[in-house]
Amino acid sequence: MSTAVSPEGNGPIPRGGGREAIATAAREVFQERGYHGASIRDIAKRAGLSLSALYYWHPSKQDLLAVLIEDNTLDYFRRCEEALARVGDDPAARLVALVGATVEYRVERQTESNISNREWRNLEPEHTTRLRELRVKATTIWSDIIDAGVEQGVFRCEHPVDARRAAQAACNAIAEWYRPGGTVTTAELVDHYSRIVLRIVDHRPA
Repeated sequence: MSTAVSPEGNGPIPRGGGREAIATAAREVFQERGYHGASIRDIAKRAGLSLSALYYWHPSKQDLLAVLIEDNTLDYFRRCEEALARVGDDPAARLVALVGATVEYRVERQTESNISNREWRNLEPEHTTRLRELRVKATTIWSDIIDAGVEQGVFRCEHPVDARRAAQAACNAIAEWYRPGGTVTTAELVDHYSRIVLRIVDHRPA
C-alpha cells in the first residue's frame, strides 16, 4: 500500500485510510448538524484525527463538502450504469432498472443522498460550476430513457420533461422520509415505485 507522510511527522498515513475516515466522519456530522452547524474541528475529532491531519487531505470544510457530493454522485452513477448494463434496449425495462438503482441507492446511501440534496445550496460558486455537469448528467440518464420510450410509442406521456421531473423527484425524495426497520422492504419500494413511474410516463406495451 502506498503511504503519505503524516503532517505531524510521526509516521505514515495509509493513503485512503485517513481520507475515508474523514469522509465517514463528515457525512455523520453534516447529517446531524448541517453544513453551517458543523465545524472542521468536530469532523476531525469524529474521525479520530488531528486538525493538521485533516487539513492534509482537505484544505477547507468547503472542499470537503464538494468532494463528498462529487463522490456520492459518481457512486450513484456507477449503480445506474451497472443496473442498465443488465437489461436490453427496451425503454420500459431500462426505466424500471433505473428506478430500482435509484430507490436502492436512496435507501442504502440515505445520508449521502440527503447531504448531496440539502447541502448543494451551500457550495461556493467555483464548486457549483464544476459539479453542475454531474447534475446535468443525472437528469440526462432519466430523460434519454423516457425520450426513447416516447419515440418508440411505449410511453404516451404528453409532457416528457414534466414526467421526468416527477419520476426523478419521487425516487430521490425517498431518502428524506425513509426509515430503516419499517414495514416496507427495499424490494417492495422498488416494485411500488417502478409501477408509479411507469404510470407517470403512461407506459403502454407495444
